[in-house]
Amino acid sequence: MSEAFALEIGKQAIFAALKIAAPVLIVSMLIGLLIGIFQAATQIQEQTLTFVPKIISIIFVMLLLGPWMLKSLVQFIQSMINNIGLIVK
Repeated sequence: MSEAFALEIGKQAIFAALKIAAPVLIVSMLIGLLIGIFQAATQIQEQTLTFVPKIISIIFVMLLLGPWMLKSLVQFIQSMINNIGLIVK
């Protein structure tokens, strides 16, 4: 296995991880930002106020996009399994 091939596999793995994790992270960040703005405007500084809305939004995103995330992960794993002959050389 050449260095270029190993780097390509690493690049594909990082891209797959980012593609799968991005929706959850983006929604969590946006909810956190909205709650932070709300806390700053109302001067309510309760630490647990961000926890419940974030968890609910993450569960909703995972229920909504879970099949797509699983499909993307399976496609990546299948491509790795299909190329296992090239990887072991």
